This record gives sequence, structure tokens and C-alpha cells, in this order.
Amino acid sequence: MRPLLDTVLDALRTGAAERRGPLPAGGPDAVTAHVRTTLGTVLPDHGTGDHEALRTLVHALAAGAADPADPLCAAHLHCPPLAVATAADLAAGALNPSLDSWDQAPAASAIEALLTRTLAAEFYDTPHPDALVTTGGTEANQLALLLARERHGPRLTVLHGAGAHHSVPRAAWLLGLPPATELPTPAGVLDPARLAEALATTPGPTLVTATAGTTDAGLIDPLPAIADLCDHHGADLHIDAAYGGLLALSPRHRHRLAGLGRAHSLTVDLHKLGWQPVAAGLLAVPDTALLAPLAPLAHQADYLNATDDTEAGLPDLLGRSLRTTRRPDAFKIATTLRSLGRDGLAHLIDRTCELAQHLAQRLDAHPGFELHAPPTISTVLFRPTHATDDELATLRRALLHQGRAVLGRTHADGRLWLKATLLNPHTTAGDLDTLIALLEGSTHR
Repeated sequence: MRPLLDTVLDALRTGAAERRGPLPAGGPDAVTAHVRTTLGTVLPDHGTGDHEALRTLVHALAAGAADPADPLCAAHLHCPPLAVATAADLAAGALNPSLDSWDQAPAASAIEALLTRTLAAEFYDTPHPDALVTTGGTEANQLALLLARERHGPRLTVLHGAGAHHSVPRAAWLLGLPPATELPTPAGVLDPARLAEALATTPGPTLVTATAGTTDAGLIDPLPAIADLCDHHGADLHIDAAYGGLLALSPRHRHRLAGLGRAHSLTVDLHKLGWQPVAAGLLAVPDTALLAPLAPLAHQADYLNATDDTEAGLPDLLGRSLRTTRRPDAFKIATTLRSLGRDGLAHLIDRTCELAQHLAQRLDAHPGFELHAPPTISTVLFRPTHATDDELATLRRALLHQGRAVLGRTHADGRLWLKATLLNPHTTAGDLDTLIALLEGSTHR
């Protein structure tokens, strides 16, 4: 593989040089036409060889990428993966273990078990915390609702705030539960008073889904008050901390997550503030017994988890996921934790949050921009002072088509806002000044 990797790295470099920015210029039609011309025949009659194929396709991929390592690519919860995690992912791909039976993944399954329990203990101060590796927040939220349904039956009611991730009501629909109830959040977070009213009038078993890091603004619901209400009304609590959960590793920021450990389940993503290649999600629980509904006693396949093999001591892995074949995504995470340690990860988290504060302060002091609010984590909402919503949307699309900046958009307080989601800890204050200068020039046209 070594000479092939040289070809890949060279093509990544030349493709990025051709792109010359956070994403390719020209918009969807131009990118599609360029890819079609570059690839030609996708399935040729005769192959071109390893090096040519890699050189051509990796170059095209890099030249046409929205590159999260570029400081001006700041629209989504889409992080630049750490080199050490990417290298570890390569090893996993080369060995290709599948975590659906021990005889396909002996070491990988042991690493996953150690990693999941270690990370679960960061969120829960309980004797037997545990976690499952997922593809991300969507799968983790679905698993959380599934476990709650198995505890309480199919008449379970799900309550969530308007800022909850779309996967929560979607999971209720997929699982055949009653339609999830959305509670208004005028201030952007769940209001304990409104939640108390809903809990008092909701018959039967209830699951409250709170959020620690909303997708649109990075807001954190008042977790202690929500947990108190759930205790009072006998409701289960799930917290979607896909975005904000890793703040728990930072001594400077973990206070923002007070109450997190009182949830029956937690969603956490490490392909956000953990800087892992996609996918790297977790569903954590305070006790491994809460995962019992997934136990393979009811989901048995003789070729993977024969009863006599399990009784003889071979670990049974089918109860660790709804998926059968699955990659050892725990491996890159374990490698990163060993490489950086707790203090190294905390430094990256703190640095990223500092950058968001710096950008917010610069925008707040600038007469040409309006800041929505100080950032809670690393998302900054702002807009040009005198722009209409249509002008703001047109500005964002123009920057995309020109390949100059990737910014998100969201509605808050009845207006449209630009969204900068900072997840690159290597961004500098100068890079942020460049972004502001670019926007200044665009708004003055």
C-alpha cells in the first residue's frame, strides 16, 4: 500500500491546489460537469491501473470538495478529521474487521468494549455505565427511542423542543410510536414551565428529549430543571448531546452540561467536537442493563452467535447494534484518545470555543453586522445590518457559487441569519478577519 498512499497524498495536494478555496467555484452544474469530464467512463472495458485510478479520482474528489480543513468552510457540524484518526481509519479499512461476530474482529471487539465503557464513565458516575457505537446522532436517537419503547410499550409519548434534531420525531414515526409532540421554544431552549404543563397533561408513559447543543444555534437546554421535572412526573429523559457532549472533557466548559448524567440515555458524536472521520457516534447509558432489549437472546443467528459458542465463552456482539456488518469505528477513537489524552482533547475543545467567542465579539463591534447572541458552544449567528432575508440568502448562495466561503443559514426570531459553525481548532484570528472582510466586500456590492 505504501506507493499507493504516496499517490493518494499527492492527488489530495494537487486537488486542493486546483480548488483554491473552501469549495469549488461554479455551483452544482459546473462541479458535476467537471467530475463527468474527468471520470469519463465509470466502468471502462479495460482498467487504467491502480495509480492512474487513484490519481484521477482522488484529485477530482479533492478539487471538488467542501474542505472542512479550510477556515472559511464553516457551515455545518462537519469537522476536519485529525490526521491520526484518519491514519487509524486506514488501518481499520485494510484489516476490514466486522463487529457482528467475535471471530471476525477479535481485537477490534475488545477495543470497542474498553472504549465504550471508558467514554460512558465520562458522562455517568455509576457502577456500570456503557455505550454503543453508532453512525451518529440519528442512529443514536433512534436507539434511545427504541429502548424507551421496549421499556414502556408502543403508547410511549415523546416530548421535544422545537430546536430538537429532526431525527427525534422521525424516529418516533419509524418505530410506530404516537407522533412526537413538539413544544415551542421562544428563547431557543426548552422552557421548564411549558414542559411542566405538557407533562402534567400527557397520559401514559413519556420520554422527554432534551438537547445539549442544538443544530441551528448550539444552545443547551436547562438540563437540571428538565431532569427535576422528569423525576417529578415519572418520565424518562434522553439528552441529545451529539454536538455538546464532548464539552464534558473540558474542565473549562463541563459545567455547561450540569444534569447530563441524570439522563436514561445520551447521544454523543465524536465526528463533531471529537475530530473523527465520519462516522463516530455513541449512545451512552448509565447501566449496561438498560441495553438488555437489544440482547441477542431474541435476535439470534446461528452462523454469528450460536448458543453453544456463547456458552463456551465467545463474546456475542449482535446485541451491540441494530446493524449486522459494521466497521470498527471505535478503533480510530481509541487511537485519538491515546494520542492526545484528556488534556489534548480539552485544549482543542477550548480553542474552538474561544474562536467562536472571538468571531462573535468582532461581529458585535462591527457596524455592518448584527450578532444574534453570544455563542454557547461554537456556533455564531449573525447577519449584515441592512440586508433583507432575500438578500442574505442570495449572498450566501453567491459565496457558495464563487467557492469563497461556506456558511450555513437558519431562522431565529422570525428572521434569516447566517451561521458560522466553527469546528477547526487551527483557525486563526486572522482567518476570521478574512471572513469578515470577505463579507464586507460582498455586502457593499
